[in-house]
Amino acid sequence: MFLLGIISLLYLSSSQINNYVKENISFSVFIKEDAKEVDILKLQKMLDAKPYVKSTCYITKDMAAEQMKKDLGESFLELLSENPLPPSIEVKYKADYAVPDSIKKIEKEISQYPIVEEMYYQKDLVYIIYKNINTISFFVLLISLFLLVVAVALINNTIRLLIYSKRFLIKTMQLVGATKSFIRAPYVAKSLYQGIIASFIAMALITAVVYFLQLQLGDMINL
Repeated sequence: MFLLGIISLLYLSSSQINNYVKENISFSVFIKEDAKEVDILKLQKMLDAKPYVKSTCYITKDMAAEQMKKDLGESFLELLSENPLPPSIEVKYKADYAVPDSIKKIEKEISQYPIVEEMYYQKDLVYIIYKNINTISFFVLLISLFLLVVAVALINNTIRLLIYSKRFLIKTMQLVGATKSFIRAPYVAKSLYQGIIASFIAMALITAVVYFLQLQLGDMINL
């Protein structure tokens, strides 16, 4: 029971981590300098309505400068007469669309808006994440299949050992005319009892594993 629970946990947690990583890749839509704020807000609203967008955040010139100051540890504006940073809209896609092929199509669509100067994202990072996630998902699938085979083999061997250990008793009961259902009854009852106990133990262990994973990974998984 514990192995079957671990298989389910592996599948669910890997899927959630996969989605979490994809949905937290930032794509910056840089706006032209002469764009009016009302047009920028209108564009943001249009992006929010798109089926592939999870969230957007409008970053003004001042906000961009403040963020740059935090990153660099000093104010670069003191050396310049004006703020050269353009306003932008930070976009995060839904997991199903945060893949290279879809991103290229979305980039082409967004770039056609008149007030959009360009769209920037770390293409190499996106490709690496996509490639690694696929590799990890493949290995998780292999591990899950292996654990499933192990679980089935353990159950099968346990049943065989039980029948083998009771073979003389079963044969004796058959010789005295006991029906198959009568012979099976005590073994079925014992198996049900052991199954219930094993289920409670497995649930307790899996709950502990889930609690530990949530402590370590935080918002990445929500089981």
